[in-house]
Parts: sequence; C-alpha cells; structure tokens
Amino acid sequence: MSTEDHPAPRSLAEALRGRDDASLAALLRSRPDLVTPVPTDLTQLATRAGTRASVVRALERLDRFALQTAEALAVAADPSSYDELLGLMAGDARDPEVSAALPAALAALREQALVWGADDRLRLVRTARELLAPSPQHPSPTGLGPSVREATAGMSPGRIQEIVATAGLPSTHDSVSAVDALTALFTHRRKMKALLAKAPAESLEVLERLVWGPPYGQVTHDPAPRLRWLLDRGLLLPTAPGTVVLPREVALHLRAGRAHRAPEPLPPAVEPAATHRPQVVDSTAAGQAYTALATVEELLKDWDEGGPAVLRAGGLSVRDLKRTAVALDVPEPVAAFWVELAYTAGLIASDGEADERYAATPAYDEWLERPAAERWARLAEAWLAATRTSGVVGGRDAKERALSALGPGLDRSAAPEVRHRVLSLLAALPEGAAPDPQAVLARLRWERPLRGPQAASPALQGEEDLRSRLARWTLTEAELLGVTGRGALSAQGRALIGGSPAAPGRHPEPQGPGDKLPVHHHRTAAPLAPLSPPEQAVAVAAATRLLAPLLPEPLDHVLLQADLTAVAPGPLRRPLAEVLGVLADVESKGGATVYRFTPGSVRRALDAGRSASDLHAFLAQHSRTPVPQPLAYLIDDVARRHGQLRVGAASAYVRCDDDTVLNEILADKRAGALRLRRLAPTVLAAQADPATLLEGLRAMGYAPAAESAEGDVLITRAHAHRTPPRTAPEPVPDGPPVPDATLLTAAVRAIRAGDLASTAPRKPTDTATALAPGELPRTSSAETLATMQAAVLTGEALWIGYVNAEGSASQRVIAPVRVEGGFVTAYDHTADEVRTYPLHRITGVAELADE
Repeated sequence: MSTEDHPAPRSLAEALRGRDDASLAALLRSRPDLVTPVPTDLTQLATRAGTRASVVRALERLDRFALQTAEALAVAADPSSYDELLGLMAGDARDPEVSAALPAALAALREQALVWGADDRLRLVRTARELLAPSPQHPSPTGLGPSVREATAGMSPGRIQEIVATAGLPSTHDSVSAVDALTALFTHRRKMKALLAKAPAESLEVLERLVWGPPYGQVTHDPAPRLRWLLDRGLLLPTAPGTVVLPREVALHLRAGRAHRAPEPLPPAVEPAATHRPQVVDSTAAGQAYTALATVEELLKDWDEGGPAVLRAGGLSVRDLKRTAVALDVPEPVAAFWVELAYTAGLIASDGEADERYAATPAYDEWLERPAAERWARLAEAWLAATRTSGVVGGRDAKERALSALGPGLDRSAAPEVRHRVLSLLAALPEGAAPDPQAVLARLRWERPLRGPQAASPALQGEEDLRSRLARWTLTEAELLGVTGRGALSAQGRALIGGSPAAPGRHPEPQGPGDKLPVHHHRTAAPLAPLSPPEQAVAVAAATRLLAPLLPEPLDHVLLQADLTAVAPGPLRRPLAEVLGVLADVESKGGATVYRFTPGSVRRALDAGRSASDLHAFLAQHSRTPVPQPLAYLIDDVARRHGQLRVGAASAYVRCDDDTVLNEILADKRAGALRLRRLAPTVLAAQADPATLLEGLRAMGYAPAAESAEGDVLITRAHAHRTPPRTAPEPVPDGPPVPDATLLTAAVRAIRAGDLASTAPRKPTDTATALAPGELPRTSSAETLATMQAAVLTGEALWIGYVNAEGSASQRVIAPVRVEGGFVTAYDHTADEVRTYPLHRITGVAELADE
C-alpha cells in the first residue's frame, strides 16, 4: 500500500477512523468507559479516549513493560520514531529481549488508543504525556529530568552562550541555535565521551548520584569546584535558586541510552515451590471444605435465637467479634472472614427491628436443606465475586473511622479481579503444584504496576499495597474455604474459575518418598478470562460434581462410652446432630467430635419436651455400643427430680407435693437472695421473677420445671429467630461493566454510522460552509421542506441535524422516501433502517457532495 493511498493520520480521530470494526470493538472492550454512553461518532470517541479520567484508567491496566514503553514515549520527542523508542527501551546495546517484546507492547498501547500514528511518527496521547512526562512537581517514573530546551527556557541568552563556549562549541547568533548545538553535543555519544573524559573524578561522582533519579540537586550560592565544572558546561542546569537538574540528554548518555534502569519485558515466572499428589491436594481441600460448612453452620447456630446487636454506625462491635471468635475457636481475622462470607452469601443480615440484631435469613434454612457440595459451591461462588473484604476489618477508613465486620466501608472493587487472577496463576501450574506466595505477588505487581494517576504518587503505593494484600488474603481464604489444598489449586477450585478439571485417572503416581512429585514439563497457560453469568453457573455445577464424592457421608450413629461421653467418628446426619446437641455438650472437635453428658445437658433435653424413655430409646437406636449404665442412671436420676418443683408467676412461686423438700429450701442459706416465704404446706412464694427463681434453684442442685397458668409443665425449646427475606449484598463494580458481544456490535455500528453522517461531504453552500466542525446544519422550515421534497423526486441522500424528544442532538444521513403530514419517511443510513421523523425536529438540511 502506498502512502498516497493511506496518508498518515493527523489526529487520534483519524487514526480510529482507519481501524476496522474488530479493532474498534477490541478498544471498547478493553476500555468499557468509552462506550457508556455510546459515542455519536469517532471524533467524540477520540475526545472521550483522551480525557484524564479515561486515560488514567487505561494506564492503570497496563502491564509493567507496556507502561515502561509509554513512559519512554513521554520523554521522547513528539512525534517520535520507532527507532528512537527502541533506543530508549533497549539502550545502545539493543537488548534482544526488549527488542523482541517492544512490538507487542507498542501494539497494546495502540489498541488502547494511548498511542497513534505510523512508526515514523508515534504520538502518545496528550493527556498520557502530561501524566507521565517529568516535571519538578511530578518526577518521571524513569527518573529523567527535563530536556536541555526545557531546562534553559528561562535562562538569559548571555549565559547560554557562555555554556556553549565552555563546552567547546562555536558561538551562535541566537539562543535557539545555541540550545540546539548543546543538545546535539549531549546526544552525540563520541563527543560526549570525550567531554566527560576531561571531567574531574569528583564531578563524575555527582553525575553518578543523579543519573538514575531523582535528577534534581541542591547547590549553594557559591558552588564547589566539582559542581562549577558541570554548571559551566551545561551538564547541570539551574532550574530555581539553589536547585540544579541533570538534563535528560546527559542522563541518557550516562545510561547508555536507556530510559529505565531495569526494563522488564517478560513477566516474572510463577514456579512451583512444592508439588504434591493431586489426590492429596483434592482430599485436603475437600476436608477443609467440610470444615468450612461446619464452621458456617456453627456460626449461624450460635446466632439462631438472635445474634449480636448492630452498632449505630453498622457492623459488629469489637467485643462481639471476639466472642464470635471464641465460639468458633478461631483467631479474630478468621472469624471476620466467616462472618463476612455468610453475609455475602445472604445467610445472615440485620433483622430491622427497633432493637436491631443480626440473625439468620430464611435463605439459611433453604441452604441447610441442600446437599453439602451445593452448600459449599454457594459459599465459594459468593466469595469469588464479593467485593466486601474481611481483611480490612480493624483498619481505618479515609476519615479515620474504625472498620468493623459487617459494617460499611469494606468494599474493595478490585477484590474479585485479584482473586480470579491469583487462582488463574495457580491454574497455570501443573496439577498439585503450590507456588511461592512471593512469586505470585511479584507477578501481580508486574501485571498491574500503576494504581494511580502518577507513577510516583504516594497514593499509588497505597494502591499497590492493597493489591498485594488482596492477593495474600486470597491465598489464605482459598485455603480456608477448600478451593486450594496445601497451597495448590484443587480440582473443584480449577473448575470453579472455568479451568478444565482433571479427568479421572489422570493423576500421576508419586516417584519419590512421601506424596511429592518432581516437577517436569512446566506448562504455561493463558490467563483465564472472567466468566459470564451463564458460564459461571456451568463452572459452579462442575465444581459441585467434583467435590461431592470427596466429602464424607453423614453418619447415623455414635459410640457411647462409660465416662459419660459419646464419640461421633464423622459428620452426623442433621436430625441426630440436632438432638445430640441438646442432650450433650460438645467437648472437643476434629476428625471425631466428642460429646459429654452432664446433668445440665440432660435437663436441657427434658426442658425441650423429651421424656426419660424418649432419651433411652434415642440413645439405644443411634449408638453402635450398648448404652453405659452410668449414662442410664444419669438420665433416670435427673428425670426423677425434673419437674418435682414447679415454678410459676406470683411474682413467682414454688410448689411441691413433698413439703420436706420445701423445708430444705427454706433452710438453705443460698435461698436468701430469692426471698422465699411459705404460703401453704406445699407452696412457697418468691419476690424474684420465674426465670431468676428457676436459675437460683438449679444452682442449689434442684431440678425445677416451669409451669403455665393452667399448671402444665412449660416445654422450653430454642426459638429460631429469622430476619425478613433479605437479598445478598451486591458487589461494587470496579468501573463500567465490560460490554458483551451484542452491545459491542451495536456500538461499533452506531459509531460508524454517526461518523458517516458527521464526515459526509456536503455541497459548498453558504449555509454548510459557515458551520463549525460538529455543528448541526440550520435552515428555515420552508427551505427544509423544499429540499426534502426535491430529494424524494431525485432519490438523493441528505445530511440533516435532528433533535429527539429528550433534547439530544445528532447528525444523520437520510434518503427521503415520502414527505406528508409534517413527517418525512426516509431510509436512515446512520441507523441502517427506514424511519419517520417529524419535520419540526429537523434543525436543518444540506445536500451531500457528488462523491
């Protein structure tokens, strides 16, 4: 193709106009903020692509080498050539790795519309240049300072001539040519080498300290000889009183032409740090998945009758989080993770009452009825997409307010992307391979080095730290949840993010001692893209199928022992676990759960409406060992005394058919606080309320039962408190959503059509030529009607300005078919369909040129 056929673009809009539809769609996909709302034409798209907010967002998503390429262009000439850019990136030695990677990095910048122009006239978008170019307020990430021309802008002509003469150059007639001569000297490798060969060693040490940045230094009113030698030759230039700078051209010579001290064309490799048999990884992860389900159930059971109170500002108090951590027997950060996970999955919420408390939602009861693998999949799916981040609990927000679990301010919009990327890196390793966490963090820092508008901004470092912390939390949380096992991605974890699960029998056999395997044929895989909702549903179903056979089957029996304990050798079926949880206290957990029977626990079962015969039958049915005699005696003894005393409301009373028992109570000093008095031989009255009286008598060793106003024994069952139906919290999006293929196709079509309308050649009439670029045509109603009617007869296309009912103005190219009743029916080239327009909404009309 000849240059005449395709002249070099003069603007970003012209460069975009030369792209095909696939390239435009790729731009809109990578920068979704450009498509909301859809631009009317390519000029508006180019304008939007050059706005500060959009450019900052695009720079944030560059990998380190692409960003280094953009930084090099920011310190190169404008426009620059590819050879100049290559010199800045690869240096005088032309580093082969950098040279090989540079075309792809430049192509990525072009695709993102951050760079435009041919290879001989590369231009960085102006906003990106302003963000990345060096200035005294914002040093360049390259460490380079201003050019000679920029540094000498305010210098007197006489001083410039003195520098030129001292540097050994002939004097010139004006400052511009003098600066050009000085620049030519500093960019000439051989002449600069000869000049620096004459420099004192102390002067060269000064240059060495400034060469990689920052390029600014302080000098006194009377500089030392080593500085004076550099100042006299322009190797250091004054920028302000007491401040000097190393010119960019000098620094580049000292750096052998490189803009960066360490170009990073290749991402850091994420290599396996340990390798285990895949079966061991999967079984370990499955065991942890079961533990995760048990932990969430225990949390919700603890809050079943109403959980902790909601703080006025929202969230859990520090004290309540500590209590929850003790109840779950985990550290507080882990307890915060489980609480937030249950909340994110929609299993807990605030009840909305006047005395607002946290409680389980109705969705929790539905969740409990699902198979274990499906319950785990719901938790894992909620975790993967959640923006609420438990790791920041205990920190401070921007206003120095404490961040509490379940409270506001925990959303971090980057969390889902970081989680998915970390798991993708694990999925790229061989099955059973666990990476070094530091290698994962180094890879993420290469992929997203910039997280603010300026590479050297303090805010940038905070954002980088956040991404690193998110990655660390992801590795920890994935292990807690059973997505990984022993640091390696499990089969169900691989399926969860859309990776290909291992086929049965694919796992290699161990070749060494233990369960470890040597690493062979390290594979690399392309990053797994985030899944669409339908794809995610398929992935979750696949993960569920893989996990289900690995989870232990619930048992319907326990082993009773003579020391009043019962051992559950595995997970119990729900009805058995619920009854046993009332009849006995959990003494220890682990692979086997140990329950202990006490008088208090047996009384609790009797209070819940069970009789002694019910308890004997229950234990006999569910025990694989005979019911020990001590346990049978304990049940009978507590049942014999249970309900012998009756407590009702007087404030409260005690009645008993055996008056000797009441005599013992009155004689007991511990009953003094209850302030009892005899009303009848079998009745005592108390000043305490019934609940306090019950607890007091139980503390004295009796087994009283509460009775109703009719004299019947009250059965006390735990009351499950539920919130009204609640929806799970929605993730906070990290910017506009990525458009799907249908929207991209429609957007590209609309932009092309709008651009056709705005750039269609018009006949050179006085009305048309008077318009500014982008301005709508203006004609009178009579002229508009006459032109429309003429076009119907001739079949010619027209250029019109149109304002819709919402007041939005646009330009269109139409071919009128019929004009009647104040409307024009025409084929709209912009929309590619036949439409009808009210004539009063057409601002004006112009005829198109013949070509």
